[in-house]
Amino acid sequence: MVEKHPNEAHRFGWVVEIDPFDPASEPVKRTALGRAAHEGAWVSVTKDKKIVVYMGEDAAFEYIYKFVSAERLRPGGYRANKDLLDHGTLFVAKFDANGRGEWIALKHGERGLDAARGFKDQGDVLIRSRQASDLLGATKMDRPEWIAVDPLSSHVYCTLTNNSRRGMPGRPGVDAANPRANNSMGHIIRCKEDGDFDAQSFSWEHFLLAGDQANQREEAKGNMRGDAFGSPDGLWCDPRGVLWIQTDASASEMYIGEYQRIGNNSLLAADPSTGEVRRFLVGPVNCEVTGITATPDLKTLFVNIQHPGETPGNWSDPKNPSRFSSWPNNKPNERPRSATVIIRKRDGGVVGT
Repeated sequence: MVEKHPNEAHRFGWVVEIDPFDPASEPVKRTALGRAAHEGAWVSVTKDKKIVVYMGEDAAFEYIYKFVSAERLRPGGYRANKDLLDHGTLFVAKFDANGRGEWIALKHGERGLDAARGFKDQGDVLIRSRQASDLLGATKMDRPEWIAVDPLSSHVYCTLTNNSRRGMPGRPGVDAANPRANNSMGHIIRCKEDGDFDAQSFSWEHFLLAGDQANQREEAKGNMRGDAFGSPDGLWCDPRGVLWIQTDASASEMYIGEYQRIGNNSLLAADPSTGEVRRFLVGPVNCEVTGITATPDLKTLFVNIQHPGETPGNWSDPKNPSRFSSWPNNKPNERPRSATVIIRKRDGGVVGT
């Protein structure tokens, strides 16, 4: 198949934009944002109305990207801006050891991204954004997944879920941004752009290193203030600045080894000013807690529970579908199902107060 269709793999790995208000519209691949194992795309707007899209690539030793539009946001909604993400510059992050960082442009003809290095045009650069980032010397991260922007401070947070291969023979070793070998627990990095979101440099620090202080291995203890957790994944800053953290430890790792005291995956709330972390919600057995948002008044919280009852081999057991869970109905021998949980306070107040 590869010989007959050598470009088949290039059809995948793109950010796709959908107009939710027009069911007849066609989804559009925004190729200018680059091809990668995208975990998602998070949009910010500069003061002068340029669009900035932050992206993480959910794979070990891959990269954090951002895209800056060439044109500015126009009045008129999607129809007036439907081509806005087709023109602009894709950047990849490089984290230096001194707490500083640089956004390096992935532009054909610059810094060796040319035909002599196998990139015949900008299309090649975008299709092979990983290889282009390798050549540019960007920082290989520990599975960058979700990104969140604090609406109060403009800090940009990114979850580095885990990377047990860090420091193994033949693999990259530790660096300033990814400081732990066999990073089984993951961490969260926090950046501040030097100016607006389209800046080409930034400062950075570790917001926290996840883990459990009861673990024997130093690299798995973490430095959190508050409840222990591992494998941070989903991330959201609400309008108050509360940082919500969702975890996704693998079913094959949960309840054993360095995760034996962590419990089920969970939703936690962190105070960005103090670093204190508190567990808010615990999911059912072997689920991933993911996808979070709230109503504008913050009185209703929406949280997704994904693949409850997942087997350690990542495959369901058709002969015994409820071997690990029968959530949400909790009926014997019923297959577990993903669902959205809606959370409100009994007194009708703001969630988290």
